[in-house]
Amino acid sequence: MQEKKQKALLPDRHPTKDFFISDVFDNLPFKDDVASMVNPVFSLSKNKDLRNVEYNSGDLQLLIKPTSDGLPTIFDKDVLLYCGSLLMNEINKGNIPPKTLRISCHDLLVSTNRQTNGQGYSLLKKALDRLKGVSIKTNIKTNKREFTSGFGLIDSFNIVESSRYKDRMIRLEITLSDWFYNSILGKEVLTINRDYFRLGKSTERRLYEIARKHCGNQSSWKIGLGLLKQKTGSTGSLVKFRYLIRKLVESNHLPDYNIKLQENDVVVFENKNTAHTSILDLPFIKPETILRGRDIIAETSLDYDDLRGQFTEQLQSGFSPESVDGAFINFLKKKVLDWKKVSNSY
Repeated sequence: MQEKKQKALLPDRHPTKDFFISDVFDNLPFKDDVASMVNPVFSLSKNKDLRNVEYNSGDLQLLIKPTSDGLPTIFDKDVLLYCGSLLMNEINKGNIPPKTLRISCHDLLVSTNRQTNGQGYSLLKKALDRLKGVSIKTNIKTNKREFTSGFGLIDSFNIVESSRYKDRMIRLEITLSDWFYNSILGKEVLTINRDYFRLGKSTERRLYEIARKHCGNQSSWKIGLGLLKQKTGSTGSLVKFRYLIRKLVESNHLPDYNIKLQENDVVVFENKNTAHTSILDLPFIKPETILRGRDIIAETSLDYDDLRGQFTEQLQSGFSPESVDGAFINFLKKKVLDWKKVSNSY
């Protein structure tokens, strides 16, 4: 089973990163925005996709129109994952991040496990064209704000520096869309496993996102096969989708989650981590500490249950403070300070 898993994942293309890259990104969690984890914003096709996409779920509406470059793909999303993670790193330090970033193309490619040859840079340029060119209209709010006009996923990009010898981009300036930028400011993000970038099939990446959002830290989560297909944005037949799920069950190579297909076409995602680290084994937080914590964030828009979950994740990852109650209160106070800094900037 382990051998099948390794074969199903893309190779780690940059196992020995240069000093700066390893120093920064080994300690920088990658963040995925919740809005595009829940809704099929990105195409799963590796070929040029010129469809107009309309997706409705309850009261939520999403209309996506491509340019002649086609719809942005889930692999193009690597650009946003990289930029959003840099922004969240600044927010967690208490800084207000800029909407326009200057980044190294090489660092982006290495950090997202992409090739750094000529083809790698060419694919990055095409991804930027699609991210900028797409027109999105939706009532999906980010940071409690709705954007009624059509927008791209990035507002603009400029090649700040290029190599004449290799005809490659060296440094880029990217201005993010208000819709995406506000999702980061609102901390509407979840940490994803770095092995996400080793998933070579678009549907596998989408399934991981859905599992990460809906299963999260729970022991398991169930969904009907047809509804799961709809949430992925897959345009293939249900028969083909069922076959893909069965192959994924065999290889079992999704990061963080096992996947099972029951006879009644119910797909079950099981958390690999909670199978080893029980919530019952974590330090006990006193009831009075919980009440005090709720009072600390009472005057903010922060979600207490989400913050409690973040703190629990730290404990499950091996964080072992002398006083879990004191560490939890300090954790909440820092979150409130960060929230105030961002709020006061408006």
